[in-house]
Amino acid sequence: MAQDSNHSPVRPVFYVSDGTGITAETIGHSLLTQFVGFRFVTDRIPFVDSVEKAEQAVAEIGRACEHHGYRPIVVSSCVDPAINAALARSGALILDVFAPFIAPMEVELGVARESRVGRAHGMVDFDTYHRRINAMNFALAHDDGIALNYDEADVILVAVSRAGKTPTCVYLALHYGIRAANYPLTEEDLESDRLPPRLRPYRSKLYGLTIDPQRLHQIRQERRPNSHYAKLETCRSEVAAAETMLRMERIPILSTTHASIEEISSRILEDLDINREMF
Repeated sequence: MAQDSNHSPVRPVFYVSDGTGITAETIGHSLLTQFVGFRFVTDRIPFVDSVEKAEQAVAEIGRACEHHGYRPIVVSSCVDPAINAALARSGALILDVFAPFIAPMEVELGVARESRVGRAHGMVDFDTYHRRINAMNFALAHDDGIALNYDEADVILVAVSRAGKTPTCVYLALHYGIRAANYPLTEEDLESDRLPPRLRPYRSKLYGLTIDPQRLHQIRQERRPNSHYAKLETCRSEVAAAETMLRMERIPILSTTHASIEEISSRILEDLDINREMF
């Protein structure tokens, strides 16, 4: 039976879906974080939209069982009962993410569900879709201070370099259609405890991110090893100066050190009172 270097059991987990698998993976990841003492090895198998493809997935799941010596866990967001029945033949623990909700919904609505693969794709709101694309273009154009006209921005993330600004902006754009820009605080900016002049007209849109200096040092070392930019002392100095500036200016601050992008984004939307449907 496979174990990691800390002698923790290695459990194989598969996220199986008739679509992209993002729903299954998101729910499955949240579930796995509730259990300690295990190392979960995960894999996503998307677009399992036929029994034949389900049987191919079963073969892959079986190989993982044989390799690791433990019963695999399958988190499925497939809607076709025949596909889920095929997956069950793998002998894995099958967690159907829709199962707990279908029966109550059928009772409430008075109709039986229609288990049609790909039906969710027909629910696309094209206005929402175009808003997401436009928001993504905005985030790319306003990444790391490339463009400085923030009139159309919904939020402007302010932080030192490598504190998590760019991935958060991309996530806000793709999932919420939020036009998010980011401004990297430079050494020149950090010489003062006042906001850089170009940011002052947009105070209500600003949101600060910070990070543990040790973690920032690790990230910068991967990008520019042994540089002044990556030195631990540089990281400590920049983070301290940035936090002082943001607090002096009463800008909300959130640490990204131990937070996921999902958590960071949700906090930003809540703190700035930005309401936008997820899609």
